Amino acid sequence: MRLLIVDDHAEFRDSASVLLEGEGFDVVGSAATGEEALGLATRLDPDLVLLDIQLPGMDGFATAVRLAALANPPVVVLISSRTRSSYGSRIDHAPVRGFLAKHELSGESLKSLIV
Repeated sequence: MRLLIVDDHAEFRDSASVLLEGEGFDVVGSAATGEEALGLATRLDPDLVLLDIQLPGMDGFATAVRLAALANPPVVVLISSRTRSSYGSRIDHAPVRGFLAKHELSGESLKSLIV
């Protein structure tokens, strides 16, 4: 599974890449902003985008809507250091497969949302 990681913290992108590559994902790119993620998603055609909600500029919800409108939209899983309840029903109405708190991130937890 070709994966794009989007988070404004380089340390998280790096550690998530190492973790998920070790669990069988092919991390094809990483982005720090929603705008950068859209450009990379168009160019790299990932199967899956792990997308932080709290991004500078265009947030994860707006980015997810734009990703869903691509010709070949990737599956999107939102992540955050906050809990799911912090976002109310916004996650339920977003064009995403699911949500993971950052501390819950693992290859297994991610795979459970996308199969």
